[in-house]
Amino acid sequence: MLILAVVLALLAAVLHVVIFVMEAVLFRRPDVHARFATRPQDVAAVAPWALNQGFYNLFLGIGAAVGAGLALVEGTRDTGLALVLLACGSMLAAALVLGFSDRRMLRAAVTQGTVPLLAVVGALVVLAG
Repeated sequence: MLILAVVLALLAAVLHVVIFVMEAVLFRRPDVHARFATRPQDVAAVAPWALNQGFYNLFLGIGAAVGAGLALVEGTRDTGLALVLLACGSMLAAALVLGFSDRRMLRAAVTQGTVPLLAVVGALVVLAG
């Protein structure tokens, strides 16, 4: 189960790095900002927020990846799983906020939150075992 939790945390990390790229690097592209339900006339106002949000996602992805790596090292398993729980739990919480705050973003929320949810469950199972 440890390997499964680590793989899920790494997948969640990769997904959030992709989201970082979309929000912080490519946001001004029409096909990208449309994914975030941003009207073209609002892009200039929203872009700084998207940049900031993108970095939040990058940092969560880094935290999940570092946690996954530490979970595999003898003597740091629990510390690594704690980082996985913090990072992936935050990803999951953000997905829930997104889904409940704007029903148009429900599909994105499910995409953003499913793998972190599974990583959280996996980490908890390992820690409880």
